[in-house]
This record gives sequence, C-alpha cells and structure tokens, in this order.
Amino acid sequence: MGRIFQTRKATMFKRYAKMAKQFTKIGKEIVMAVKAGGPTPDLNPRLRICIANAKAVNMPKVNIDAAIKRASEKDTGSYDEVIYEGYGPYGVPVLVECATDNPTRTIANLRLYFSRSNGSVGTTGSVSFMFDRKGLFKIDSTGLNKDDVELDLIDFGAEELTWDDETHELIVQVAFNDFGLMQAGLEEKKYTVKETIKTFIPNTSKALTDEQEVEFEKMINKMEDDDDIMSVYHNIA
Repeated sequence: MGRIFQTRKATMFKRYAKMAKQFTKIGKEIVMAVKAGGPTPDLNPRLRICIANAKAVNMPKVNIDAAIKRASEKDTGSYDEVIYEGYGPYGVPVLVECATDNPTRTIANLRLYFSRSNGSVGTTGSVSFMFDRKGLFKIDSTGLNKDDVELDLIDFGAEELTWDDETHELIVQVAFNDFGLMQAGLEEKKYTVKETIKTFIPNTSKALTDEQEVEFEKMINKMEDDDDIMSVYHNIA
C-alpha cells in the first residue's frame, strides 16, 4: 500500500475530523435554537436555519432528529454565546465566536492559545470595530431570473448578490440587522436556501509573509479544534 495509501488515509481522517467538528457545531446550534424557540421547525425560524445548515454538510437526518430530541429534554443545558476579541501574532486582529457551558474554561483555553502564539486577549471593543457583522444566504439559483431575483431581494435588505453559474448558486449578503427580514422574505418567495451564515467581514486587511501566515494558522487550527469555539475571524489578506 505504501506512501500513497498513507497519504490518502491521512486526508480521509482529516476530512472525517472536519465533518465531526461541523456536526458538533451544528448540534450546539440546534440546542440553542430549541431552547430559545422550541422543537418545532415550522414555529422556530432559528431551528429551520440549523436544519438547512445541517443538510448542507450532509449531516444525517437521524443525527438532526436526535439533536432536536436531546435539546428538548429538560435536563439538557444550553450554551452561552460569547464573542472574545484579541490580537494574534504580528498584531493580527481576531474575533472568536464561542458557544460554551463553561465560560471560565473557554476563556482560560483562549488565553493559552493566544499567549503561546505571542498574542493576547483584548477587551470588548478592542477589535470588533474593524469588522462588520453580516448575514450570508446561499440560494439554489437553478432556473431563476436574475432581474426578478434582484428586485425581490433588494426589498428584503440585500446589499450584495454574487452569482455562480457553475454551481448554480447565489450568495446574498445582508446587514446583520436585516437577517430576519431576509430569511422571512426568502421563505415567503419560496426560494431554496441551501445554507445560511452569520459572519464578521473585516473592513481592513493585513498582509503577512508566507512564514508568518504559517505561524498564524497554527494558532487558528488550535482554536478551531476546541469544541467551545464555533468560528474564528481575522483580517489577513
């Protein structure tokens, strides 16, 4: 089997690890959605988003149903949603989005990741002003008329539309405050939403050398392996 097999095996395990991380993240999102709005998707817009995102990463239906059932149980605790700010190596601003049942553990681990990379945790507002909060909707664009769609979506707060004719997908960007309006509008017009993302987009960028980027990525990888950490944002060009 030799080296080729070993390489394929390593790639396969890496893909499975990433998939497991995605499932863990979505499982937490389902718990928070159910605790906030109940276990019925038709009555809970946040849960509908979670289910769509789960399907987008091929999470089995049995896993989705189990997560909803588990979240509905009284003895299942919820998670605190916390955003931490800091600076990584070479002064790169970083936002870390967390969902945790133990904030003390989470911040302790986060301080460790930053300090080992010659970075530091910052105070609230020290980094967030460099980012804009946005919502992104990935829509199946098969058979859609571009002019009609643009007229529809502008009314629901669309800021930017990106068409991909190869994948037959449309990415719609909205201001975070218009997230709910866009979700309701897409459901009303019966568009097929494949995935929904709440994200932070940097309004400035920072350039690093290749070697510096490798060092920075080591810190990001450590953070993304932490089950308390949902997403990490930075402004590297």
